[in-house]
Amino acid sequence: MHGYLALILHAHLPWVRHPESPRFLEENWLFEAITECYLPLLEKIEGWSTLDRPWGINLTLTPTLCAMLQDDLLKDRYSKHLDLLLELAERETFRTYWDKQLKPVAEMYLARLRQLKDLWLRLDEDLVAAFARWQNAGFIEILSCAATHGLLPLLEDFSDSLHAQIETACVDYERCFGKRPTGFWLPECAYSPKLEPALTRAGIRWFVTESHGILHARPQPRYGTLAPVLTPNGLAVFGRDNDSARQVWSRDAGYPGDPVYRDFYRDIAFDLDYDYLSRYLPAAPQRTFTGFKYHAIGTRAGEAPIYDRPMALRKAAEHAAHFLQARKEHLHRAAEIMECPPIITVPYDAELFGHWWYEGPEFLDYFVRKAVCDQEFLQLTTVSNYLAEYSRHQVVQPNTSSWGEEGFWKVWLNETNEWIYPHLRATQERMSELARQFTDPNPLQERALNQAGRELLLAQASDWPFIMRAGTSPEYARKRLTEHLLRFHSLHEQLTLTQIDEIWLHQVEEIDRLFPNIDYRSWRG
Repeated sequence: MHGYLALILHAHLPWVRHPESPRFLEENWLFEAITECYLPLLEKIEGWSTLDRPWGINLTLTPTLCAMLQDDLLKDRYSKHLDLLLELAERETFRTYWDKQLKPVAEMYLARLRQLKDLWLRLDEDLVAAFARWQNAGFIEILSCAATHGLLPLLEDFSDSLHAQIETACVDYERCFGKRPTGFWLPECAYSPKLEPALTRAGIRWFVTESHGILHARPQPRYGTLAPVLTPNGLAVFGRDNDSARQVWSRDAGYPGDPVYRDFYRDIAFDLDYDYLSRYLPAAPQRTFTGFKYHAIGTRAGEAPIYDRPMALRKAAEHAAHFLQARKEHLHRAAEIMECPPIITVPYDAELFGHWWYEGPEFLDYFVRKAVCDQEFLQLTTVSNYLAEYSRHQVVQPNTSSWGEEGFWKVWLNETNEWIYPHLRATQERMSELARQFTDPNPLQERALNQAGRELLLAQASDWPFIMRAGTSPEYARKRLTEHLLRFHSLHEQLTLTQIDEIWLHQVEEIDRLFPNIDYRSWRG
């Protein structure tokens, strides 16, 4: 064995739950991810568990995602969503029956959805418990993350809120997985040294940064991102490998852009008659993705061909072999000059594999199987297992950094979203004041205080400024942020000036029903 590879899949979605509407467009973010990413990943892990040689991967399940995956309303809605997809798949096999090119693709969708429905039922509709079982079996390590994926460096001047984001997440992790986390995914890989006291206080042992967070550390790390470093506070830090990221993420050179892979954007929602599709559109009459796509990416200059699934799978196997060979060559060069076995850290958004890149789960499957069964040069490992075996590392001070535009948090603080931060600042100050003022609340007051904490955490989510910057659903992001702030200030007024409206409080608790073990005292610092 000459080196290690730590594959880290970061699974996250913002809290989206709308009981006031029977169907809500943004809830499809979760439904699409379950169908295209999370169920396929669990299916692959189950297959890898039968391999003869040891392996391990790392996975982030953020607290908001776990809350949605465990929510009875959303699980029921997903089951209905899956049944509608199956119904549409059956109709598509009839519609394409006489089309020699489209029929195999339609039949593929029908067979695939039936497999996923069987898996969903076999897992008792509880994906969090399924992932927990694989962690308990030693195959995966699950990282925690900030409670609502708040950009933590923007909270560093509000130590109470920083502590609450981290501690609420760790308490919820313990509720889901039966123990405190040791690994922590910094939202957006955003790091500054002022985060470390809150991380160490929560019992965190390691986290991941963007590559330049390590490469620009002081003193400069001897082995770059090929070995973890220790901060002066004793936290282990792993830096993202640039070459691995480029081969998958690059717009021009990345694997997902290959012409034979399925086109993400060409969907029957925009090609077929509305009357035929209306029953399957989550926000009719608005046309939105159904997931039924019949075309490959093709060349930029020519017409996109019909998707050829066997050809795409062959290409995914080729890309997996190429990816593995590149990592082996990298490790071989590094092992010749390093004192301890090198480790390549390769973090990706989990939703890339299956949602944005339809063949992504198969790429992962081929890669893991080839890495485990076809070579002995590198080992797939969980980060904690690597640290347990190799604990002595260079002490440095990592550089302030994040991923995203310009390697800093420009995406989350710019002219499109800067207006939100004065509001968050005032709200954070009020929450700390409430936590210190109410030292012995009655049960109703404690409910209101905890709900105020939930609303603040949800307002701090990095998703809302990101969406505003990206322009994908900016009106929804502004609406959600405003609603959480208004609910907080209503609760603050009821707690300090008037009286608590228990009926209204119950309604708000039913809308934002996550973090059952939240404790407003976390904001006391």
